[in-house]
Amino acid sequence: MPRPLMLAAALILSAAPALAEITVSDAYARASRPDAPTGAAFMVIENDGDADDRLVGVSSDAAARVGLHTHVAGDGGVMRMREAEDGFAIPAGGRHALERGGDHVMFMGLSQPFEPGATVPVVLEFEKAGEIRVEIPVDLDR
Repeated sequence: MPRPLMLAAALILSAAPALAEITVSDAYARASRPDAPTGAAFMVIENDGDADDRLVGVSSDAAARVGLHTHVAGDGGVMRMREAEDGFAIPAGGRHALERGGDHVMFMGLSQPFEPGATVPVVLEFEKAGEIRVEIPVDLDR
């Protein structure tokens, strides 16, 4: 290969972004009462890639609004839920657990109750990995 072409190929390869390789496991949504206006989902997000990534958004037709939420200590040490405006970091070669009492996906204005045995369609949006569609099973016992 002529030297100018080799240099061009090397520049293109070195400019290629490092990719995050995201997988989602152990996902579940808590079953809700028939009159419940809200719901929550939990999961483990793993990044097997060589670049850090960030979960920055979530959407679903299961509710009027869906967001990424976390718990923080408020006045007197009382835990309060709030929106995680910056999302959640998923480090390269690492994982981030969305779990009860911590980070989670929050559904507000449910279109219908979360019933055991059903699934909730969710689209997770990552800075680098893009959109990942997940069917989250509804579980009564978790």
